[in-house]
Amino acid sequence: MQNIFIAGGWGMYPTLLAGIALIATCVQYARRPAPRYVPLMLSLGLCTLIAGTLGFATGILSLLQAYSGPLWDQGPRVLFIGTFEALHNVALALLLAMLGALLASIGAWRLSRHTGNFAAPAAG
Repeated sequence: MQNIFIAGGWGMYPTLLAGIALIATCVQYARRPAPRYVPLMLSLGLCTLIAGTLGFATGILSLLQAYSGPLWDQGPRVLFIGTFEALHNVALALLLAMLGALLASIGAWRLSRHTGNFAAPAAG
């Protein structure tokens, strides 16, 4: 796991930081659901996904800069390896966002049970 984190580069740190804040907020919402947590969960989820995308983009930029310079003679294999490493940022962001969404779903379910707002079955 540590090798994956290192391979992803510096973009893994803001992604992890935003993701931890997202998970903490979603856990709080799952424990004690309140509508006031929803805007924070949405903004932290978006921030997590943006941080992962930024890490991917900067990884690809670094790869292309190295490929046009000192790695130009290495062939396309370097491009595949570099893209693989840059995608670690996206994978981490999606993993954290998915975990946050699952926790938020638990909170939403608990909130709907508490307030009695069940979806009515369609008449048919």
